[in-house]
Amino acid sequence: MAIQSLVMACRLLGKRPELWLAGVVAGLLAAVIWLVFIFSGEFFAGRLVVLAGLAALFFITGIYGLIKNDETGLAPLFRNGIHYYFRVLLPQLVIIFGVVVLVALVAITLSLFGSAMDPALMASMIIIFLIPTLLLTFFADTAAVFEDQKVFASIRRSTFLVSQNISRVIGFFLVSLFVTCAFLFWLMIVWEALLYTRLESLTPEQIQAITPDQLLALIGTDGIWVSAVMLFLAGLVLVPVLFSYKAIFYRTLAGSTSPAADTIPIQQTTGEYDSKGRWYKY
Repeated sequence: MAIQSLVMACRLLGKRPELWLAGVVAGLLAAVIWLVFIFSGEFFAGRLVVLAGLAALFFITGIYGLIKNDETGLAPLFRNGIHYYFRVLLPQLVIIFGVVVLVALVAITLSLFGSAMDPALMASMIIIFLIPTLLLTFFADTAAVFEDQKVFASIRRSTFLVSQNISRVIGFFLVSLFVTCAFLFWLMIVWEALLYTRLESLTPEQIQAITPDQLLALIGTDGIWVSAVMLFLAGLVLVPVLFSYKAIFYRTLAGSTSPAADTIPIQQTTGEYDSKGRWYKY
């Protein structure tokens, strides 16, 4: 199912060029954030990350809407982005808030046991609690669009689907990880080939010991711009592929899984038994 959904996503991207607009925007934003970080510092880049995330979410939501409604063109993409934007954003904010609270509770609990000064233990405990939380709520955005679920209902629906199809979901994550790593590895090879003359003098030991500041000084301005292009290509390809893949995978997964029990309305019937034990419904 995971491989089949990826193939369907790639075919869809070949037929719907408007789906690539999200990648263009994400790639440009990634490149701009990198250049701002290099030339203006992390203060401005950190604030730009939040704005870039909100902007990218609009186009990702548009992708979901196009796939859900089987539409084409830029106008439907923008219309769906506007229509579903807050329906997707609000569950994400709830999840982020929940993650922050979870991390705070873990830190407080460890501090009560005198382990606050052990960063490794704290990081391990946070990861142990964080991974299941993010895994269970990962499809809240697609549930909000494809099933018109509200904030908490979308989170509940995601949790139900993941818990009922854990092997399929793990397969989805493994395929997504393979695609991401394979493409980033290819970009890294291209990056090293373009900057080979700057890096050829380094030994493997020097490469392992080099600091980010030393690396930036070594590659120079040309290397900074080459890195920006690589980031643009990463966003251009990975965002449309991965989110189209996620949308199609969710649509298939939801279609093969019945809704959660707590989302199915229970019809109450009233009545009484007569003297002969027969039931009469009002």
